[in-house]
Amino acid sequence: MCYQSLKNKLCLRSDIFLPSEICDKLVNTYMELVHTNSSFDPEESFFQLFSDPRSTRLTRVRLREDFVRDRDLEAIRKQDLIELHLIYCNNLSSHELVNNLLELVHLRHLDISRESRKAFRFKMTKKVLVAVVQRLINLVSLDISGHIMLDNCTVPHFEEAMGRTSIEPCKSSIYPFHELKRPLQFLGLYDTTLCNVTHIPAYKVTGSKNEDQVLNAIEAYTEFRPELAHRAINQLFDIARIQHCSQLLRALQLVIAALKCHKYDKSIQVTGSAALFYLTNTEYRSDQSVRLRREVIEVVLNGMEQYQEVTVQRNCCLTLCNFSIPEELEFQYSRVNQLLLKILEPARQDESIQRIAVHLCNALVCQVDNHHKEAVGKMGFVKTMLNLIQKKLHDRMCDQVMEFSWSALWNITDETPDNCQMFLNCRGMSLFLECLQEFPDKQELHRNMLGLLGNVAEVRGLRPQLLTPQFISVFSNLLDSKADGIEVSYNACGVLSHIMFDGPDVWSMVEPLRETVMDKMWEAIQSWDVTSRRNINYRSFEPILRLLPQSISPVSQHWATWALYNLVSVYPSKYCPLLIKEGGLSLLEKVLELESSHPETKDMARKVMEQCETFKDDPMEINHGQEVNYEQRG
Repeated sequence: MCYQSLKNKLCLRSDIFLPSEICDKLVNTYMELVHTNSSFDPEESFFQLFSDPRSTRLTRVRLREDFVRDRDLEAIRKQDLIELHLIYCNNLSSHELVNNLLELVHLRHLDISRESRKAFRFKMTKKVLVAVVQRLINLVSLDISGHIMLDNCTVPHFEEAMGRTSIEPCKSSIYPFHELKRPLQFLGLYDTTLCNVTHIPAYKVTGSKNEDQVLNAIEAYTEFRPELAHRAINQLFDIARIQHCSQLLRALQLVIAALKCHKYDKSIQVTGSAALFYLTNTEYRSDQSVRLRREVIEVVLNGMEQYQEVTVQRNCCLTLCNFSIPEELEFQYSRVNQLLLKILEPARQDESIQRIAVHLCNALVCQVDNHHKEAVGKMGFVKTMLNLIQKKLHDRMCDQVMEFSWSALWNITDETPDNCQMFLNCRGMSLFLECLQEFPDKQELHRNMLGLLGNVAEVRGLRPQLLTPQFISVFSNLLDSKADGIEVSYNACGVLSHIMFDGPDVWSMVEPLRETVMDKMWEAIQSWDVTSRRNINYRSFEPILRLLPQSISPVSQHWATWALYNLVSVYPSKYCPLLIKEGGLSLLEKVLELESSHPETKDMARKVMEQCETFKDDPMEINHGQEVNYEQRG
């Protein structure tokens, strides 16, 4: 359709006419190629092809970067442009720019904003702004963000303070806009002093004066102006953190859109993820729907997946902590666990991220179905936690990561034999002994480790691996522990109760004697205060109930009965219904019938039954305001 003229200029054949649908696409695609394709050679006279509206029509054009020259704008000045974007066009001079713009009388959308303070040949003055408003009478949208006004064009403060805020042009605090026939639909004043005045004749204004202007800026600049969008999101972050965000739904949707649009832009990922943390915290929670919170979770997981940067990872992990775990994360359960385990893989991860990620892992395997725990175990959860423990042992450091890792292992092995097996296969018992030796005074650590071993001891097929002189001596010695109230002693006794339940035939050791260990167990149980408040949470009594109707180990029976009496006494509204539901009362009847049951055990069994009967008769009579939802279960 084109030919080279005698002066080597590109010309359109005289019999060709191209409508705006084609011309707009041609110009915008040409600009994209010049900007992104290093092998594309710009054509000096390209814009001359569009100099005559009788053969080519342009309506919406985006010109960008230093490739755009004065001659290019001069070439298209006769076009009936409705929309013109001039982005980073630093080679346009202030003067063939103003003159050419003023020729485009049909223009409805004009964006001559700037993003940075770099040298810029176009200067914004009061005179220029007046001329734009007077000549371009069809304007509905104007963006002059980033410009420093070279002369004052605002009314004195005492004048603008009079009367209520108005968008009427005649009351405008900015003099040139008095010339407007009607308020603009959109006015970009971001990064200018003009956004701070009182009366602005536009329905939607971008700026940094208030939340509304900031949100308008994020909305307007996200797609094509990431630098401005990043700065606006940063201001939203401050609003949510220090003040209060009143347009929460809109704010969240805009930040989500920005994060999706700029997956690999570090500045937007950092500020966006930080803003999400504050916009999803407790203060704003009641204003968020399930659907919106799920959208936040998905964009956070995208960030963790696609942008391996320490600040983004930390912000994303912290944001997940604002959700009810595991309930709100269950729809992405497998994915979130895989991402967290991947974060914990590196030998030397950032300490704060490691701590948050282990905390999340722990919360995710607490109070979920066993099939979830099995699936997470197969992902390498047990091995990852033991690796973290090994590193902390090497550093001789017992911190939150160490404690959370043992706590997470306690939770993931709860009634999940496969994960218990994995724990043993991955040198778990060696690490248990090493931790006990290295940190003899860390009570929380001891409780978590013993809770976990209680889970292992509940699996009949694994108990022989615990039946060694070394392990039995350790458990026996821990019966005397006063760490964490009764918790360590209680859990050690629980482990031994399950081992004793297998009978004397499996006890092949000479030392320590089975009878000696049983005597120590009796002593320990009798030393406990049955009204102790517990740092434990049972979802099922099944592992305890199986120890009741038997005569091979009366001490195991006594431990189980004591455990039930303690729980139904201190937390009746939670544990009386659970015991009744799981058929515990009939098993306690059998304890009373067995001759081998000790009188103390029978007495305690009666008390448990009485407590449950009282609860059945009048649940309100028993104090049930004491429940505390703890993470672990022994």
